Amino acid sequence: MLLRPGQLTLDELQAIHAGGHRLMLDPLALPAVQASAAVVQRAAAGDAAVYGVNTGFGKLASTRIGAEDLATLQRNLIRSHSVGVGAPLDPPVVRLMLALKAASLGRGFSGVRPEVIDALLAVHNAGLVPWIPAQGSVGASGDLAPLSHMTLALMGEGEFNVDGARVPAGPLLREHGIAPLELAAKEGLALINGTQTSTALALHALLSFEPVLESALVIGALTVDAARGSDGPFDPRIHALRGQPGQIDVAQHYRHLLAGSAIRASHSENDDRVQDPYCLRCQPQVVGAALDQLRHAALVLVREANAVTDNPLVFPEDGAMLSGGNFHAEPVALAADAMACAIAEVGAISERRIAMLIDAGVSRLPPFLTADAGLNSGFMIAHVTAAALASENKSLAHPASVDSLPTSANQEDHVSMATFAARRLQPMIANVAHILGIEWLAAAQGVGFLRPLTSSEPLEQAIALLRRRCPSVDVDRHLAPDLEAAAAMVRDGVLSPLLRGLPDVPALWVPA
Repeated sequence: MLLRPGQLTLDELQAIHAGGHRLMLDPLALPAVQASAAVVQRAAAGDAAVYGVNTGFGKLASTRIGAEDLATLQRNLIRSHSVGVGAPLDPPVVRLMLALKAASLGRGFSGVRPEVIDALLAVHNAGLVPWIPAQGSVGASGDLAPLSHMTLALMGEGEFNVDGARVPAGPLLREHGIAPLELAAKEGLALINGTQTSTALALHALLSFEPVLESALVIGALTVDAARGSDGPFDPRIHALRGQPGQIDVAQHYRHLLAGSAIRASHSENDDRVQDPYCLRCQPQVVGAALDQLRHAALVLVREANAVTDNPLVFPEDGAMLSGGNFHAEPVALAADAMACAIAEVGAISERRIAMLIDAGVSRLPPFLTADAGLNSGFMIAHVTAAALASENKSLAHPASVDSLPTSANQEDHVSMATFAARRLQPMIANVAHILGIEWLAAAQGVGFLRPLTSSEPLEQAIALLRRRCPSVDVDRHLAPDLEAAAAMVRDGVLSPLLRGLPDVPALWVPA
């Protein structure tokens, strides 16, 4: 795959995230990279103080460093900043980090030699995954600690993650014929300044949530049928009057998913209910709003993936080296916070649908979806699990970006907390997958009580996919394995082909 700095698309980022692609820097990027490196080399040989080239860092920016110590300065920077803690970042995140940093440096405004980009791509293409502890970045001055661990591995001094084991970097680099990276002036700073960790984490969440969101639409439609709800609220005229694009698209998905259902016909003929609960009726409004937030986050993250975010920046046309704050990850933090709210809401309305299904007074199904309630508890406590997970997501959805702790002796006095804002999305996604898995089981159980009536073709396929691993709950049994199996199928996108195969429906993600 050709890595074109400044021109990465969401599809390309998804391919890098998935793995299995070799990356090559676009040769057209080389002249700009070489020109900016020449500016830094001239500054390193000169007498003027230039931040990051011949000075200390952060609060120590006024300390001059002699020419004989410039390489040591960069090495010490990486060593001292490799202070992350916690579990390692997942390989898809690290692949994105390597690619995003190479793409950012490849724009030609960072002052690094081509050899630095070559080292990043060589490690990526060899399938090596630097061991990068997940915790320790506040998302300003760059993702300093995680990017330092990445760079330390490139230098042959850090570690790689090999099937979950920490392996010393030096021997592994030699085994793959990769020379350890020797840093020149400014190169260590350019490698660790930037938002590549927080951006990679947020992209990881966006891409991981896509099959879960697709599952939410299929399972939500199945619940409409199980509860014999109306398809009137999905009429396109309603949504056109509001004009919210996510809402319009989600309503269209529901119309297609429910088309041809015999249960729908039964509802229109025999049901005296005037309006359905919000958890059924307002699905386009709620999930559509979440979709709009996720689409906006995708736009922000693709822009950030193509950005130059280190400091100082080098402008070869006039030789200027300008200090600024592109390393501040506020755009990523705010996007990740919006994603957190969207993810939490998809789970929250799913939990409400489960509660509705087990309530015989609302759903008109047997209590707790069991034919012999009392002797059997049915889905009573499975709903409690869903409620617990939905409540947990409420706490996790609290915005991280509004919290700032000054660091570096108050030089870095406002930080974004973007790295945590993006990292906490994975447990939230896992919670939503479990909630949807429970709803899937409950909705399929509900439809079973309506036989011989059948749902639509895609929704009957959804039931059949579930029943391959999770049989109907005729009497109480150990349900935890079923919950795990259903959640795994949600995460794995088993239901996605049902949605993507519908005729004349819009793509869920709008390509950025």
